[in-house]
Amino acid sequence: MCSKLFALLSFRLPSQSAQSSPTKSPAKQTLNLTNPQFTPDFNSHHADWSGHDPIGSQSPNDYLREWIPRKDDYLRLLLEREAPPTNKSCSLCGVNSVVYRCHDCLGDPIICAKCCRHEHRRLPFHKISKWNGSFFEETSLTKIELEIHLGHDGLPCPVLENAHEWEDMDEPVYEPSYDRSAIPELPFLHGKECTTVVDKSGVHSLIIRYCKCPNACTPDKQLFAIGMFPASFSRPKSAFTFSVLDGFLLDNLECGTSAMNYYSKLRRMTSSIFPHSVPDHYRELMRVGRQWRQLKLLKWNGFAHDRKQPESGELALFCPAHSDDPEWIYARSLVMDGNFKAEHLHPTRPEDEVWLTDGLCFMVTRDKYKAHLAGANEHVQMSECNNHRAVNQANASQHKLEATGIGGCACARHGCFVPHSIVDFQKGERQMNMDYALCHALSHHTNGLTRALTFYDINCQYNKHFRRRVNESPYMSIPAGMEIVLGIGLWHVHGHQDKCYVRYASTFITGAARIDGEIMETLWAPLNIISPSARGMSTPHRQECLDYQMNDSNFMKMIRMSGFLCRKYREAVKGVSESTAAFQKLHDAADPTIVEKWEEQDRQAQIRRLADPSAMDVFDVQLQKAPTRKQQELALLARVGRGGGNAQRGAATWIASGITIEELQISLLMDIRRLGKHPTETQHLEIGRRRTKLQSRLVSHFHIRARAIDEFTIAAVNHLGEDFDLDDDIRDMEVEFIDDSEQEVDAVTDSEHDSHEDPRCMVFRPENVMIPLPSNIGIHRCTELGVGHLVGQEIALREGQANDTLQAIRVLLADKAVLFRTTVRPAKSQAKVTRAWTQVHSVERVIRLQTMIYSKCRAQLSNLQAHALLEKYLRMEKSHLKASAAVADPNARGQRNSTLPWFWSLDVQGDSISNDWMNEFYRVHWLRAKALRDRWQAHMYHQLAKHARTSFLKANPMFKVIV
Repeated sequence: MCSKLFALLSFRLPSQSAQSSPTKSPAKQTLNLTNPQFTPDFNSHHADWSGHDPIGSQSPNDYLREWIPRKDDYLRLLLEREAPPTNKSCSLCGVNSVVYRCHDCLGDPIICAKCCRHEHRRLPFHKISKWNGSFFEETSLTKIELEIHLGHDGLPCPVLENAHEWEDMDEPVYEPSYDRSAIPELPFLHGKECTTVVDKSGVHSLIIRYCKCPNACTPDKQLFAIGMFPASFSRPKSAFTFSVLDGFLLDNLECGTSAMNYYSKLRRMTSSIFPHSVPDHYRELMRVGRQWRQLKLLKWNGFAHDRKQPESGELALFCPAHSDDPEWIYARSLVMDGNFKAEHLHPTRPEDEVWLTDGLCFMVTRDKYKAHLAGANEHVQMSECNNHRAVNQANASQHKLEATGIGGCACARHGCFVPHSIVDFQKGERQMNMDYALCHALSHHTNGLTRALTFYDINCQYNKHFRRRVNESPYMSIPAGMEIVLGIGLWHVHGHQDKCYVRYASTFITGAARIDGEIMETLWAPLNIISPSARGMSTPHRQECLDYQMNDSNFMKMIRMSGFLCRKYREAVKGVSESTAAFQKLHDAADPTIVEKWEEQDRQAQIRRLADPSAMDVFDVQLQKAPTRKQQELALLARVGRGGGNAQRGAATWIASGITIEELQISLLMDIRRLGKHPTETQHLEIGRRRTKLQSRLVSHFHIRARAIDEFTIAAVNHLGEDFDLDDDIRDMEVEFIDDSEQEVDAVTDSEHDSHEDPRCMVFRPENVMIPLPSNIGIHRCTELGVGHLVGQEIALREGQANDTLQAIRVLLADKAVLFRTTVRPAKSQAKVTRAWTQVHSVERVIRLQTMIYSKCRAQLSNLQAHALLEKYLRMEKSHLKASAAVADPNARGQRNSTLPWFWSLDVQGDSISNDWMNEFYRVHWLRAKALRDRWQAHMYHQLAKHARTSFLKANPMFKVIV
């Protein structure tokens, strides 16, 4: 609005000069409000102006409580704004005339038609309304003869033959229809001489007069020169303001708003009652938005000053921290990933599509990519790691989709998409797709670089034949002499086999610093916002939308880079200090001779890792694992197969089956004990079903008396001989329970449980049956039956069972320690605490079960008189089952001073009690602590160098970074 309106405003804000004191009394900084009738409560001293309450001292609910008594005052003021003042004279010229009100000018001033036209010559998109005697009715500036003249600074063109002369009229030329029931009153006109202009405030009908001078531009360029993008070029009848195009692109970026939804909002802003009557220019908005997006990219990247055409990727921004400096500190770090949310349907008319920025931003050039796919052969290879979805679904296709998703590369350190490296998937995440993306990413401004670090979820399989595929394709190449270091993200690597962790985790990669390799997952999230609206677009339009979204993502990374680097540098300084102190403690406590050996192992592993990733296995425990029960059973079967008689064949499998039944019995006994004194019918039913399953593997109580035997008993007779009598010495099995008073307060003994058990479930209790194993029969009885050789086989299987249970206990204790550190301690709310302790209790129950199995195994070894093994496998005490944080965290500080129970230092070779396991444990801890320190130091150097480089460019703007 012009200066007149500002001069006539009814209040004045206090001036804030340089000499004013910041502690000036609030009472002197008052507003001169002329509107009367404020209640004492409303006109009281406000906390917002008093300066006494600190910012943020009140909660949102406090402000809502203050609002409730003020609601009526605000409602009265809102209603008073709907009525005209008593004196209906123009606030500018003072003439009593037809009253108009502008709702976009500050204060909604009351003005006459003449002043309204004059003051809105350069504000044609303001909304006005006219007092019709009852209320202010919406109208438009065009209805009071407002015209827009182009080419002469808002003045009419002198060449016009019939120059329009302004008339001093109080009434508008276009009288509104008073038959409102027949024709709804709309704030715009449908006329041949009107041009529809779409602005961020709504849809407007304006009378635009073009310049007719001989040297005048065409009408479309005249519109563009004043900030309106024409929808057509010969005789434009509709246009879009630059502000509405910028608003649409920004809403599309931040909110994922589609063109249809955005234009629907504009129609409702134009007429809230009859939005369907507003002209529909949705398709024009979608087309002009594409043109505007292209112009903005060309302007931002400097192509408006010269006429050269941009090449591949030149309209895209990239990470400013990357450089062509050949030092290792600036080696290119990339992360690769696929996104299956960015689907695309088959276009209806692909031959009629027009490409504006094909291959100029992030998506690759379409024709070359199609040629590469046509000549590439997909090599299906068997996975030597775990079954990964990206490998198994590589050839999965959907016939309705032209693209099942997108994939590409980004900067692994800062999360910036690499220009011209995003590809479409035709089926799944195939190697031919990711090969093309990686090759273009490795070739983007990498002059002089000889090292690239790439992170990919399936790098252990993907890179095996990568160079061969590149050499076979005429459309792919990688810079000569560039070595590629392979990595897997720290989250995905735990879904691989254990060996992949030390081979591909960034923790053990020199120069990787503190990269987690998972930043690509965070980049897909904002991109997925627009994926649903882009699904049905034409192929070029979808590419432009995705390119623009990725370009904005890189831009937001760039403008926040300085603060990000400063924060990372502070974290790096702290991390270097802590990791160095922890490593130094381990280093000082170790024998210098051994340390030299460990340092040589580390150096050799880093040298050989490119040619042989298995060289990194030195960072894992190298001792041979203790034989499991299955391994012992296989060894016994192999031994019997080489020289055993027919009587011994199958004995190991039969004994192993008996041990499995014994473990099921212990598990069932434990669950029955946990039922308490008053179990429910559902719990009774569950126990009955489990007893039935167990009974199918045992001899039933009544069948014993009838000499009827099941599968296991038949096998027992075959292996123990005909002299073995099933009725001999039938006893109940004895189990040593590990009680926890805090967790099993309702636990009952067997006799107590019998008194409360449902009589229908007491027909048979297979969990108490003593199965006929050599350890239950006894060595003396086995000797009498002539089956003494079974004792040695059961001893071997019992040793494997002990190793299995101890390993399970070690893993579970480590899991419990991790739960305490990552779940229980950080939990703040009651719900999170409850869920965290539920997980802990679940792990504790499994620990108690494994401990009971181990105790039973040790008791059976005692029955078999395996005294040598009893000296090795000691009695398990309740105090041994405490979780230690040092066990779960290999880089924990102070670990060297921790004391672990006996089974942590058990000699896994099985010969004697020794410290071999602990020596290996310390070796791995030393190597990992060193790797942690090295990564933190590299991280600090990276942030320091980049921060210095950024500061230099900021202080010396004449230098330019080529990206």
